[in-house]
Amino acid sequence: MAVEFQGGVVIGADSRTTMGSYISNRVTDKLTPVHDKIYCCRSGSAADTQFIADLVRYYLQMYAVQHNEPPSVQTAAALFQELCYQNKDYLLAGIIVAGWDKHNGGTIYSIPIGGSLHKQPFTIGGSGSSFIYGYCDANFKKNMSQNEAVEFVKNAVTLAMSRDGSSGGCVRIAIITEDGIERLFFPGNDLPELAKEVYIKEGLRPPTISEISQAFSNLQSIRLRDFMEIGLRDAARIAIRSVEVFGFFALGEIIGRRSLIGYKY
Repeated sequence: MAVEFQGGVVIGADSRTTMGSYISNRVTDKLTPVHDKIYCCRSGSAADTQFIADLVRYYLQMYAVQHNEPPSVQTAAALFQELCYQNKDYLLAGIIVAGWDKHNGGTIYSIPIGGSLHKQPFTIGGSGSSFIYGYCDANFKKNMSQNEAVEFVKNAVTLAMSRDGSSGGCVRIAIITEDGIERLFFPGNDLPELAKEVYIKEGLRPPTISEISQAFSNLQSIRLRDFMEIGLRDAARIAIRSVEVFGFFALGEIIGRRSLIGYKY
């Protein structure tokens, strides 16, 4: 993800790469420099996004030599967009381009899978992003300070990691300003346990092993005939309680019991 602040942009990502259910790399660096003050965040196929980033880096180096000035963030985003769109049938690549240039300051562009281009004050992407749209919409504000932006990115990525099985590891953050790049690293065991804090605040508790086992049994026991025998309302109540136990879904509207934000079986 990436977010603008008063003096530049902050980008952040987790560090997990997966092959199906297998974690192939726990410490991937998904923040990839393509020029001095321009970075991209990569999601989708690791091979596809690494190749595209290398190609854009080459083109931007050629641009800087030919024009005798560094490229703008918009130029980098346009290159990514062209490559992603022209090869949309062959690539699985979601890209966030962020950086600082003398023309526009700190700017962010999102290029989701398919190759469209969107300029945004903040953007999120990747498999874990679907779990944190509500958090980001509720907590983003314009003209944040640098520290506020870093905290916002760290918390958002941490929440995504706690929900998404394809996200995890550590959190890497880069702060891009007129003065250059500052990299931050947060090990997984030093990240805030935000979901647990919400549970404590709301008077909830994590499910026990026996409750999880019972929840599995409850879901497995619900068949079509059960809706006829016990009624739709009771069957739905069993299913919802089972999902509640499985999912730890208390990051909903309050973040709580009124919406199922993300649950993993």
